[in-house]
Amino acid sequence: MASGVLKRLIPALALSAAALTVQAGESITLASTTSTENSGLFGYILPIFEKASGIQVNVVALGTGQALDVGKRGDADALLVHDRAKEESFVAEGYGAYRKDVMYNDFVIVGPAADPAGVAGAKTADEAFAKIADSGSTFASRADRSGTHAAELRFWKAVGKDPEGKPWYKASGSGMGATLNMAAGVGAYTLSDRGSWANFKNRQDLKILFQGDPQLYNPYGVILINPAKHPHVKKAAAERFIDWITSDAGHQAIADFKLNGEQLFFPLKAK
Repeated sequence: MASGVLKRLIPALALSAAALTVQAGESITLASTTSTENSGLFGYILPIFEKASGIQVNVVALGTGQALDVGKRGDADALLVHDRAKEESFVAEGYGAYRKDVMYNDFVIVGPAADPAGVAGAKTADEAFAKIADSGSTFASRADRSGTHAAELRFWKAVGKDPEGKPWYKASGSGMGATLNMAAGVGAYTLSDRGSWANFKNRQDLKILFQGDPQLYNPYGVILINPAKHPHVKKAAAERFIDWITSDAGHQAIADFKLNGEQLFFPLKAK
């Protein structure tokens, strides 16, 4: 009898010890996008995860390209970014152990209310970008290798435009908040993720002029940095975060995050 009790107690004690280790201050570094930070999403969901797990998540908010560079150097344990093609290449090249879908939102084209390029009358996002280029209207680009910048470049390419060096094309080289500030200051168009726009206060004369095209779909993925390449990666703790953010509980937290009653991110079934 005593032996049976001990057999049941030992695993329970081991779990309790593991829980205490986590509560003692385990942390991971998550390199992510400025959109998840600027929107306020992390400020809402991470305390929920930290309370449930005892694991602190330290976010390094960068453009997706820079976040991937951080991952390649092994300076993060996990990534949460939004450039699907680059994410898949990152894993294929061995820098990431695997990638999972997390959520999506969409991009919007914002610009001055007067809309000199006639963007509001466009039928597609491609047409909206063509109108901006053809009219020579000022456009503020993040120009920072972020997921948003990559999406913008795809639109220019799709309509056969090369804005680099044009007097109407202004590069901020900064995150979404700074680029929106630039656009507001000079009356420019820009491409923004909806979450950052919803949380942006200095709108001045800017407004959403085009939205809703399926081309503006913006998915996010989470990646575990490959511990085979970087043995110091906190695999167990990072995987606990990945498991949570792709679980029903994580999805509920993402769906519950709203600004002025508007849901900004929508969970995706992990695959």
